[in-house]
Amino acid sequence: MKDTKNRPRSPYLPVRAVVKRAVMASATEMLFTVAPEDASLLDYRAGQFFMVGLPGYGEAPISVTSPPGGARGFELCVRAAGNLTGALHRLKKGDEMTLRGPFGTSFPVEDMKGADLLFIAGGIGIVPMRSLIKTVLGRRRSFGKVTLVYGTKAPDEMLFKGEFDGWREKGLDMRLTIDSAHPDWSGHVGLVTTLLPGVDVGPKTIVVIIGPPVMYKFVIIGLRRRDIGAERIFVSLERRMKCGVGKCGHCQINSAYVCQEGPVFRLSDLKGLPEAL
Repeated sequence: MKDTKNRPRSPYLPVRAVVKRAVMASATEMLFTVAPEDASLLDYRAGQFFMVGLPGYGEAPISVTSPPGGARGFELCVRAAGNLTGALHRLKKGDEMTLRGPFGTSFPVEDMKGADLLFIAGGIGIVPMRSLIKTVLGRRRSFGKVTLVYGTKAPDEMLFKGEFDGWREKGLDMRLTIDSAHPDWSGHVGLVTTLLPGVDVGPKTIVVIIGPPVMYKFVIIGLRRRDIGAERIFVSLERRMKCGVGKCGHCQINSAYVCQEGPVFRLSDLKGLPEAL
């Protein structure tokens, strides 16, 4: 019999994971805490994703929303948007899902040390951003000023609101906005880009942008006007990934496979990929 004890885990084979907690984070998003039976899946980095599946429903790429370093599990935030995600929303504590990964590139946290950081999130872009935010806040003294600009269409779409006070206490400067006036909102009203002129940034600031595709263009234009170079801007791109290992071609952008060369890209590396943004 062949010895398979030390054989590397195949990225093609799903690993069972038990749901330890499942709570609604909003009207359409559910926050899961999952514990994979293979502890090697806990070795992920902020910005990476897993292919999450259920037998009979298929798989979908889901970003990790908790910081690395958890000894027992991690968090996934899933929006109900189809058959698979709808089925995931029906899971409860003790149920199982499957995981493959972690896949993709991550945010260069070590390279960010000592720099001022500006995080810009739109809509559910806060989900993968949360992993980075909590990673940075866990090592707060290693970074300069840290600012989060976060916008949603309406107040009830704003995720993780219960954590905002704690983030502020740890040194995160938060700038929040909604797209249009709402009776339950007394803060800033307008698109994310309308908050940028009031944010103190400089050429050495490192910026991370995650949000809907239409947001990237206008945010990037605003940042370039502030003399922030493309090599200091990072984006996380979403594509319809199917395999996670660069074989199926569903996530291909020109010559790049997002599941392998992304989802985190330095903006300067996207110059030869006109379809990316």
